[in-house]
Amino acid sequence: MAVKIRLKRMGSKRNPFYRVVVADSRSPRDGRIIEQIGTYNPTVNPAEVKMDEVKALDWMAKGAKPSDTVRNLFSNEGIMQKFHDSKNQK
Repeated sequence: MAVKIRLKRMGSKRNPFYRVVVADSRSPRDGRIIEQIGTYNPTVNPAEVKMDEVKALDWMAKGAKPSDTVRNLFSNEGIMQKFHDSKNQK
């Protein structure tokens, strides 16, 4: 089973709000998820990002691949750097 870390769209029309979720890559965008690990609200200025860093690092260590947008969010939060540092220490 290929696991992805991606965004699940919530909110109303023209007022998006996203949950950062871990899901099977074959499930639909807003369909069944395995676990929620954060939120992303692009409508406020600056964009509000809340992430459970421990869960994100744990899922990536297990082989979950982040989507392009989630990878950018992780990079801005410093999670990708921590993941690569922990990978290089092993």
